[in-house]
Amino acid sequence: MSRFQVVSGKGGTGKTTVAAALALALATEGRRTLLVEVEGRQGIAQVFETEPLPYEERKIAVAPGGGEVYALAIDAERALLDYLQMFYKLGSAGRALKKLGAIDFATTIAPGVRDVLLTGKACEAVRRKDKQNRYVYDYVIMDAPPTGRITRFLNVNDEVAGLARIGPIHNQAQAVMRVLKSPETAVHLVTLLEEMPVQETADGIAELRDAELPVGRVIVNMVRPHLLDEDTLRTAAGGRRKEIAKALTRAGVTGSAGLVRPLVEQAAEHAQRVELEREQRAVLAGLELPGYELPLIGEGMDPAGLYDLATELRKQGVGEGAGQGVGT
Repeated sequence: MSRFQVVSGKGGTGKTTVAAALALALATEGRRTLLVEVEGRQGIAQVFETEPLPYEERKIAVAPGGGEVYALAIDAERALLDYLQMFYKLGSAGRALKKLGAIDFATTIAPGVRDVLLTGKACEAVRRKDKQNRYVYDYVIMDAPPTGRITRFLNVNDEVAGLARIGPIHNQAQAVMRVLKSPETAVHLVTLLEEMPVQETADGIAELRDAELPVGRVIVNMVRPHLLDEDTLRTAAGGRRKEIAKALTRAGVTGSAGLVRPLVEQAAEHAQRVELEREQRAVLAGLELPGYELPLIGEGMDPAGLYDLATELRKQGVGEGAGQGVGT
């Protein structure tokens, strides 16, 4: 399984929750994962119900089997200061530039530079090794920008590499693109079984493929159970009230006449939703990509729900065949 897992999706599909569950699932059995966010929303802190994340890697969860999940909120300004120190040794001078507002200016006026810094910081974590030459993290999972922006976000390094022909910027961009366009990376798209998210997923996959970025899986989130069997669905869709009233009477339900209309309406809505979901499943099948499905878990999401989703991902094969422990 790819060591750099990028999770994107249309707004409202639950991509942050899915990224967090994926980090937990991949940390199972003694592995160590790093979950990073790049949009400044503190979404990871919210789903884990913890304090806002600082610009440092901090352990936020322990997975079944003793694995660890670390998290990092990547800040473009701080990443630029790191970059200036790493390549130009501008420690105190870089801090002076920040006080003058130059750092904020550079990361705001040039969105491409901002994206290079964000992706570069994540890729550094993917490549980082300890003194024993073992990877510090078995997996790095990025809660990435939405589907409509993901290809430009990841591919902007290629554009910068084309603009800067020599020097540290060129070398940095090339190093990042070697990770992003390699089998080490997989870009997953989260969707719902609804028309707009599915269409945006299909469009996003086409853009990623055009940019030669590695597409991973389609993750269908918030899947609701089908409560009625096929015969009942057909009956509900047809609005056959007399048959339903007779069935209620035979079952000994009193006041069945007053129950028929609301029951028929609810059943018809359910039947309509099931049919629409089938249509969207057919569209997703046409994308010819493997996928995962995660159930809708009650109202809202808490850490217990995250662990449930991580368990579901493990059942569907996440992390199978991976070595146990950091550096394996």
